[in-house]
Order: sequence, then C-alpha cells, then structure tokens
Amino acid sequence: MPEVNLLLRSTRVITPEGTRPATVAVADGRISAVLPYDAVPPHTTAYGDPRGDRDGTAVVEDVGDDVVLPGLVDTHVHVNDPGRTAWEGFWTATRAAAAGGVTTLLDMPLNSLPPTTTAAHLRVKRDVARPKAHVDVGFWGGAVPDNVKDLRPLHDAGVFGFKCFLSPSGVEEFPELDRERLGHALTEIAGFGGLLIVHAEDPHELAAAPARGGPAYADFLASRPRAAENAAITGLIAEAKRLDARVHVLHLSSSDALPLIAAAKSEGVRITVESCPHFLTLTAEEVPDGATEFKCCPPIREAANQDALWQGLADGTIDCVVSDHSPCTTDLKTPDFASAWGGISSLQLGLPAIWTEARRRGHTLEDVARWMSTAPAALAGLAGKGAIEAGRDADFTVLAPDRTFTVDPAGLHHRNQVTAYAGRTLYGVVTSTWLRGTRILRDGVLAEPSGRLLERNN
Repeated sequence: MPEVNLLLRSTRVITPEGTRPATVAVADGRISAVLPYDAVPPHTTAYGDPRGDRDGTAVVEDVGDDVVLPGLVDTHVHVNDPGRTAWEGFWTATRAAAAGGVTTLLDMPLNSLPPTTTAAHLRVKRDVARPKAHVDVGFWGGAVPDNVKDLRPLHDAGVFGFKCFLSPSGVEEFPELDRERLGHALTEIAGFGGLLIVHAEDPHELAAAPARGGPAYADFLASRPRAAENAAITGLIAEAKRLDARVHVLHLSSSDALPLIAAAKSEGVRITVESCPHFLTLTAEEVPDGATEFKCCPPIREAANQDALWQGLADGTIDCVVSDHSPCTTDLKTPDFASAWGGISSLQLGLPAIWTEARRRGHTLEDVARWMSTAPAALAGLAGKGAIEAGRDADFTVLAPDRTFTVDPAGLHHRNQVTAYAGRTLYGVVTSTWLRGTRILRDGVLAEPSGRLLERNN
C-alpha cells in the first residue's frame, strides 16, 4: 500500500455522509481515508517543508474553516483548440478552470478545427491538449449527419459520449441532425451503450419565431422561444423511449420542459438534464440592450422561469450544473443580438455565481457540490471523481464561502476577458485547488500544467 504523503484538514469537509471536521489522507494521488479531524500521525510536517514527501513523512495542510469540496467537474466546456484558438485554448481554459475550482473538464466537439467527429480528429485534439492541461481533460465526440460510421471508433477511442444539435450550431463544419438522422445516430449509439448529449431546440419552432436584428434583448428573446426547447425535448424523449437509449439534455433554459422531463424519468426513460450558471443567476429583465456578452442559445429567460429552474434543481428533475463556457473574440460580440456570437464565458466564475444565488435561496454547499461535482462525474462515468471518499482521486476545491469579490474581467484567465458577470459581487473565493493531491492553485497563483488526458472508463 502506498504511504500517506498528504493530510488535508478542515473543520468543514464535504463528504457523501455530510459536512464535518475531517482530515483527508492522500496517498499516491488518491484519497486513502477520511479521518477524524484530530487524527494526525506523529510523523508529519507543515505543507511546503522540503523534508515532506522525501523522508517518508506526510505533510499537513490545515485550511482552518475554509470548506473542502470535491474538485468540480465541468462536462460542458468549449475550448476551441486547435483552429479557433484566438477564441480560447487548452492553456487558458484549464488555467481558468483551476482558478475556479474545476479539476476536471470535458471538451465539446465543435468550435475547434477540426471538430471531434472522427477518431483521427480526436487524436489531433489530444496532441494539442496534452502539454497545456492544468486540470484533467476528457473529450466528447460529435454526431453529425455524415459520421454514423465514425461513432463506434470514437467510442472505442475513449470519448465520453456524443453531442448533436437539432438546430443549426452556428458553425458550418458541425451540421445539425434532422429527426431521421437523429434516429440513425441514436440507434447506433444505443447499440454500444453510449450516451447522446443534445442541444435541444426545434428548428421549425425557431423558423416560425419573429426574427428581428438589432440591440433589443426582448427581440432576441422572442426569436428563441421556450416552445423550441419544449418541442425538441418532446421529440428526444420519444426517440429515447423508442430505442431505450441514454440521452442528456444540454443547457436547459425553458422551465416549461420540466414536467415533460419529470414524467419521462418516472416512466423509466434514461434521460438526464443540465442547466448552467447563467440561467440560474442572470435574468432577461436585467440584460441591457446591446449587451451581447449576455447572448447565448437557448437564451437567458425571465426571473419567474429562473425560479422554476431552481425548483427543478431542488427536486432532482435537473441533475447537474455546468458552465457551457463558450467564448469568442471581443469583436464577435457586436451590439446586434442577431449577429453577435452566442456564448457565455463563465468557466472561472461558475462556483461563486451558483453559490451566491444558492445561499440566497436557502441551499447549502453540499447541494452545490452535488450539482457541480458528484452529478457531472456520474453523468460522464468518471468513477474516480466527484466525491471525497476513499479510493477517489484526491481532487479538492478549497473555498472561503463567506468572502466576497467583485468580478473584474482583467482578473480572468480566459483568453478573451469578456463576461456577463463583470462588476458583480459574488460570494465564495477559491483559495486553493488540488489535483490528485498536488496543489495547482494557491491564492490565485497557478502551478505548471499537471493535468492528464482522460478516457471513458479510465
């Protein structure tokens, strides 16, 4: 058995059994035990002492009353590398992740060139990511009209599942699936037990909606109605039920779809759902005209809709909260909502944004850890991630939950420092982030890259 080389102590450690004072013992990058708070062996030394981990002594890091959460798992990140690295890249995205307490991210298959739609393209992605990853990185494959033959090879190569769009994606190299092609892709994926994750907006409902350009947010909101999400999710549920396939709804913004999803789950349909910090913390009423840093698809909706989404989180209809970090260069955020790129940059800010709103609504950090670590890890099948318990990777986020900060875009590690959260005061400062027992962030200072590339079931 490997010897313990790190003991991480806090009066508040979030474990599957609840929050309690504890000492987390780490050996060879994994949690070996969660011990009582005072259970510190005699052969220890302070963290950073050069004797530690050289002469067989364990080092102790006592974070006091700061909360130790399982490292966050963000399964919805657009890194855009290679090909559109002016938008984002693995170096900058994974630094932002570490600064926000995210220790594992899964990269979306589009907005990079090439898209991750073949095993060869996946190899290109991995080669680019490998030397730049500050956190652990895995990859989704893509399901597009002409690549059904490529789905099994991608699955065998280790992608965590497959993303598709039911309406135009915004980039020509990643076309949407119509109902017939959705059935073909889902049949193939179900055949090998895979997962399809779906951008669910119905193109016919979008085509029927009013489409007016300009700076008015109300006009943009009208162009992406709830009906588009509701119709697409209805069709997806029917296909999943017909094929006994496993599906996941991405970035849910329409609360009208919650009863449909809840009913499907109760009937045994294998469907899971995510929402995002921007839908849960920002509202349509507060978006200024021309402020396209708030543009995303589906869109940020009204406050009453947001209240219902929070209820969906509370009752388990919504399984997890992930960023959908989708950045672009500043010039693409024109003041015209019709032509501006749609995407919210929030990878570094998701935890404090959600915690700020969650605490206001009476939720706990245990809830946040479940939504942003445990559930996304389960979605992707990352058995080593998502909880502080023996046998898991020693990935930790240490949070000062009562400290506040005001978001300054200049302080973000994203390649393009554009964010809808600029100027907001948020609760929750990430004081350190740990990856497999090694501290990769301390008080905003990042270590050199030490992330690994992950494959499904590894």
